[in-house]
Amino acid sequence: MKRILIAMSVVCLCIGCKRTMVNKIIDTSEETVSTVDGKGEWISLFDGTSTEGWRAFRGETLPPQWTIVDGALTFDTEKRLETDKKGGNDIVYGVEEFDNFELYLEWKLPAGGNSGIFYHINEEYWISDVAPEYQLLDDLQWEKINKAKLQEWQKTGADYAMHTPDNSKKIVKPAGEWNTSRIIFTPDHAEHWLNGNKLLEFVPWSKDWKKRKASGKWKDHPEYGTFKKGYIGLQDHDSPLWFKNIKIRKL
Repeated sequence: MKRILIAMSVVCLCIGCKRTMVNKIIDTSEETVSTVDGKGEWISLFDGTSTEGWRAFRGETLPPQWTIVDGALTFDTEKRLETDKKGGNDIVYGVEEFDNFELYLEWKLPAGGNSGIFYHINEEYWISDVAPEYQLLDDLQWEKINKAKLQEWQKTGADYAMHTPDNSKKIVKPAGEWNTSRIIFTPDHAEHWLNGNKLLEFVPWSKDWKKRKASGKWKDHPEYGTFKKGYIGLQDHDSPLWFKNIKIRKL
């Protein structure tokens, strides 16, 4: 009996140690370790050395305004002036379309900056009319600089015009500092993360999702959010932008 009790104690101790270790691994690397089941290997979309795979929306090459500076994929306004072309040059990673995924990237904006991350892009339609968007914005200064008031669904981390972020969990870095974002998407569950914190979650194509679509900005865009597979894209709002460490894995 004594031997059995000792053996059981050892087993319990090992299980406890294992649980502690797993929790520690997740907690110390929230940005890159996912708890999502069925995760695949990370695929690099941009590693800081090459723009291979990226091109203009509905284009064949990358617009000249998009370039690499200090390892970051950058929208260069000086090159915009050189080419006399303004914003609207949204870009896509055109090598492969993705359906269910976890996307990770780092980004920063200038004072008053505005951008976004698109997914499930279908080039038969205008990108912002059909593709869901993880909003990127300089929340701290945009309203002051632009002298306009925004709603919460227009601010950083929002599922643009659909789901608002939990502001009690939101930490936005000041303009010029790097932020990290994650999008997790499956037909059963989707999440938006910012700087290690989960801001929102929703069920795609659910009754609630359809109600939000029918009553908001997308009520006159029947194709919005209907595509279950498509390209990943980055939005150009004609201001400097910086992205790095862009990677994705299939779920």
